[in-house]
Amino acid sequence: MRTETLRDFRVPVTEPAAPYAVSTGLPDEAPVYGEYPAYYEDGAQAVVPPQPGYAPQPPASDAPPVPHRDPRQDPRHEEHLHGRPQVPGQGQAQGQAPGQAQVPGQGRAHAHTDAEPVHSMTKGPEEDEPEGYTPTYRDLPVIGRAPLGGPGDTVQVQYVPQDTAGPGPLYVVGDVHGYLDELVTELRAQGLIDGEGRWSAGNARLWFLGDFTDRGPDGIGVIDLVMRLSAEAAAAGGYCKALMGNHELLLIGAKRFGDTPVVSGAGTATFQAAWLLNGGQRTDMERLQDVHIQWMSRLDAAVLEEDHLLLHSDTTAYLDYGDSIEDVNDTIHELLNRGDVDITWDLFRKFTKRFAFRDEETGPQAVRELLDTYGGSRVVHGHSPIPYLLGEVGTEDGDETRGPEAVDGPHVYADGLAIAMDGGVTMAGKLLVVRLPLSD
Repeated sequence: MRTETLRDFRVPVTEPAAPYAVSTGLPDEAPVYGEYPAYYEDGAQAVVPPQPGYAPQPPASDAPPVPHRDPRQDPRHEEHLHGRPQVPGQGQAQGQAPGQAQVPGQGRAHAHTDAEPVHSMTKGPEEDEPEGYTPTYRDLPVIGRAPLGGPGDTVQVQYVPQDTAGPGPLYVVGDVHGYLDELVTELRAQGLIDGEGRWSAGNARLWFLGDFTDRGPDGIGVIDLVMRLSAEAAAAGGYCKALMGNHELLLIGAKRFGDTPVVSGAGTATFQAAWLLNGGQRTDMERLQDVHIQWMSRLDAAVLEEDHLLLHSDTTAYLDYGDSIEDVNDTIHELLNRGDVDITWDLFRKFTKRFAFRDEETGPQAVRELLDTYGGSRVVHGHSPIPYLLGEVGTEDGDETRGPEAVDGPHVYADGLAIAMDGGVTMAGKLLVVRLPLSD
């Protein structure tokens, strides 16, 4: 079922129970899903009918199963919060191991068997790595099923020596939202994959800006493709990487927590209700495996590439999590890996914020604050569809030239400091795959 992107992604807000929580103010009363309130992206409230055949999935176990081959073919400007979250290492909540940090003010902490433990990457000055030890790095490629066909569950890649010195060209991809066919078409048009859907760009660099699932027909197929291309690109001397979007957080929450209530300023909400209201596809949940959850959980939230600060959301909420890109990514991973429903909800809620750069007066200042903190000369983001940034979402007089289909490329704005990459594929717009840098 195709679910259109609405203007204003809003969710129930958790009252500030932790230093990094904010309140945006939502209605005091809301209808319920089951016994919980439900919200559309534009802030409207609605009752969510259960989808036929859908049942919440229990938390995943610690040990991921062997992937099963799928037979089918494969808004608003928000107030900036200063400072980074303080995570004191005092106290012990129910379900925590001794010494595990607890966010102050949280009513409870939940222990979930699928939450990944946080491992220390430091060692003492006298400790030596044992013979044969190989360290694990954050961005090693993950090999998964091939969504476009082919035998076996393991991707077979062949190393191709590269004669070209230095990195290859840099490409970015906007929000995909389950539109696998459109993604394949655009990647082929840019010469990044061949006619069989295999990496063909040598040492090129490709970054996805997040939001792989929901609204479109094959979100899991999109994730499988990106996971496979990451392995194939690495073997060819390039790379294919991805950032975490708010829909990755939403899908992780829906899988891990289901109908577990989350207390917010507007009452009580659940991840399952929010996921369904924002385009969650039952077929994606049925095909979702532990390997997908683990891959999404390890995605970074921000990266600096060739003087471009790549983010998913057009918000200054990243500043709440650290004064450097490394701090932001490490803090978000640590919070997400706790497996706590309230903490995960707060992460999700913050990264649904949008339009921080749109205002002609305050927008450039918000972009500069991010660039001054994290580096770079331009922010490149997805999340907010370009038709909404431009106010071009159709008119009553039927002027079709102002609809989403009129968008044919990125939108450079905020005094040239920001580049928007969500072409609005969910509303019959264009899925954007673009080479950087862009000329003004």
